[in-house]
Amino acid sequence: MLRWMVLMLVLWLQGCSAVKLGYQQLPNLSYWWLDSALSFSDAQTAQTKDALAQLHRWHQSEELPAYADLLKRLAAQSAEPVQAAQICAAWSELDKAMDRSLRKTISLAAPVALKLGPAQLSHLKQHWADKNKEWDKEWLQGSDNERLERRLSKTVDRYSDFYGPLSSAQSALVKAQLLQSAWTPEWGRQDRLRRHQDLLQALQKASQSNASALPQVEADLWGVWERWLAPPDAAGRAVMQKMIQQGCDNLAQLHNSASPEQRLRAARRLRAYEQDLRDLIRP
Repeated sequence: MLRWMVLMLVLWLQGCSAVKLGYQQLPNLSYWWLDSALSFSDAQTAQTKDALAQLHRWHQSEELPAYADLLKRLAAQSAEPVQAAQICAAWSELDKAMDRSLRKTISLAAPVALKLGPAQLSHLKQHWADKNKEWDKEWLQGSDNERLERRLSKTVDRYSDFYGPLSSAQSALVKAQLLQSAWTPEWGRQDRLRRHQDLLQALQKASQSNASALPQVEADLWGVWERWLAPPDAAGRAVMQKMIQQGCDNLAQLHNSASPEQRLRAARRLRAYEQDLRDLIRP
């Protein structure tokens, strides 16, 4: 689900300037997000900011060209009907790019993880508890129909940002897709708690280790990432795989229902994103 959300985030960013501005501010935004969860000390602040700056430079030079090339191909494909397999192929490229980025992220994050203290891990648990309350309010509150309507409204809004206003038939298609979705709020919350607990255990183990254990810390954090997107139980993996396939199928169906004007808008948006990334790549 996370990988699919990242792909759709690329497609649904509102306005080309948002891509440039957001990417340029990514180290500062990432630090703010991490500090709100962990409450860094002064020494950890300096170490974390340096790691984020290194990660940003690496990603800008090593990964942005691949994203720009992917957007260029998607823009060319968007003028015509697409197959779910084409969307899944793009997904696979993004999947590999995310793995590369996480490898680099973990190598820079592991030394910081070694220095986390019990109070910071307690702070993280409380941070997650607060966020989970917000998540429950957004996704679990209300009747089944009320929850479905909220999901429908968010999904239609995101598609509309990309394709322009959806027709009533397209909105009905999206609703039918949501009704058949393998994802449910109950499953989503259960998996969310699983991922939090998995990461917390890895961070607790890291915080009790010394510098000589750094390779093991990196291996443990990589294991968390692998399980983040592929639950350790067979039932969870089956749900995840079904969601991925449904994501490819659903987007293909929606795209193939698009009018020539909607496809043109989509192609223009993708080309604009590509140009933004090309601009960011330049020194």
